[in-house]
Amino acid sequence: MTVQLEVLGSSGTYPAPDSPSSGYLVSYLSTHILCDVGFGVFAELARRMSPDRIDAVVLSHRHPDHCADFLALHHALAYGPYDLVGLPVYAAPGVADHIAAFLGAGEGHVLFEIFDFHEVGQENHVSVGKIELRFAVTAHPVPTVAARFEAGGRSLVYSADTGPGGGFPGLCEGASVVMAEASIPGERDQDHFAHHLTATEAGEIAHRAGAEALILTHLRPSLDRESAAAAARSVFSGNVAVASPGDIYQI
Repeated sequence: MTVQLEVLGSSGTYPAPDSPSSGYLVSYLSTHILCDVGFGVFAELARRMSPDRIDAVVLSHRHPDHCADFLALHHALAYGPYDLVGLPVYAAPGVADHIAAFLGAGEGHVLFEIFDFHEVGQENHVSVGKIELRFAVTAHPVPTVAARFEAGGRSLVYSADTGPGGGFPGLCEGASVVMAEASIPGERDQDHFAHHLTATEAGEIAHRAGAEALILTHLRPSLDRESAAAAARSVFSGNVAVASPGDIYQI
């Protein structure tokens, strides 16, 4: 049995028709972890499974294209026909506070009955069912964590949002598959935002890690997917794919 990755959404910055923002379902045997819940992701999750079947949530950071639909998940579990309490949420520092502030959730609010929030950062290690998770702090303007999922001798590392620095490259070492953002088109120049990656940089990270495969994600809808894949292949000899909603990968 391998680790399974199902792409619920992969658009960077904003969604597009039939392409929600960042959201991924990582599964091994009967364990299911929802990783990021950007615009439109909850409905895609609900198409595939009852939301009360997930065993944990990972929220990489507080930017809305990665966590906006956590509000939909909250409303479904709080007011829908589900009986789930204490769902673990592993989030970058400050994420829970921002969600609570938006909901006006003070002490005793149902938010804190349904979800059990844990802040994670560099080198935190937790277990969810048979899946082991490790985290690293990335190079992004707000606190952000990359996540590594390991089970059955296989591993997947998800970059979240990051620039070339930070802890993401180290977290990738020896990984089976790297899933990295590729938000910046073409090659980096002095005018590019320092806190995202080009596809070439993503390929270089996968190459240095010794990964078997690279999945590019978080491309804005306006970017050319084939050009991004070609740039990654120019520096990485393993398999390269560009994530699309509905894609299923056996890691």
